[in-house]
Amino acid sequence: MPASAMNCGPMTRAFSSEVGSGSREENASKKESPALEITEDGFLGGQLRLRQPRSGHRAGHDAILLAAATPARPGERVVDLGAGVGAAGLAVARRVRGIDLVLVEIDPGLAELARNNAGANAIKAEVIVLDVEASAAGFDEAGLTPDSADVVLMNPPFNDSARHRASPDAVRQRAHVATATTLAAWVHAARRILKSNGQLAMIWRADGIAEVLAALERGFGSLEILPVHGEGASPAIRILVRATKGGRAPIRLHAALLLKEESGVPNKWVEEILAGKGELPLARR
Repeated sequence: MPASAMNCGPMTRAFSSEVGSGSREENASKKESPALEITEDGFLGGQLRLRQPRSGHRAGHDAILLAAATPARPGERVVDLGAGVGAAGLAVARRVRGIDLVLVEIDPGLAELARNNAGANAIKAEVIVLDVEASAAGFDEAGLTPDSADVVLMNPPFNDSARHRASPDAVRQRAHVATATTLAAWVHAARRILKSNGQLAMIWRADGIAEVLAALERGFGSLEILPVHGEGASPAIRILVRATKGGRAPIRLHAALLLKEESGVPNKWVEEILAGKGELPLARR
């Protein structure tokens, strides 16, 4: 999931750890699996604690806002594409008890952290190592067959490679920088695994709204869009989008969400959302 100025994990504790499977002794013997510094961060007012690498991509406000916009219900199969260490999907599971959660992540090290994070927070989740842009056969082999998910949430890489200098960190670059086909490929994957009338929730940069509308034009409708502003007087920096597979209702644009008031004071509603005390309008259905 892409990082941003909004992505900063509170309540951080740092320590060294091996990222990947196997015991500490086994990992220490592998030159290709060096030790990384891992932090333990509190989200949702401490209701969720996540381990994640200190460097590279880090989960933060984007993930929690996406989770708060995800329209999941108990008993539904909810798939988090590009889950990273599991922040968004696990936050949904903390808000909506009893979902069948699947976390999909391309990086094996991050996937292992996601698996450990689910266990540490007593949340049942299946973790699948898979490229979101893999073929339909790859998804089938992983158990993500067509029409098998009720809800998909995703925070695809959304920085424009032509306007953003790529990070030297390969994991961070893959999580942040989109190619010309990234959005279309991720939306296609979501459409394939969603059931009819299934729900897609996603976050994207606000100046890319035209790209989002174009990508969702095929197969999705009943769009609901929530602009997110850093401050009231500044342009939107993110859009949260909910779409229905096969939906036919016209687009609905919600009142903007302000992270800070014009005075610079944090928005109290946003603070409650980040503390796990509520949900955004897109989550209601």
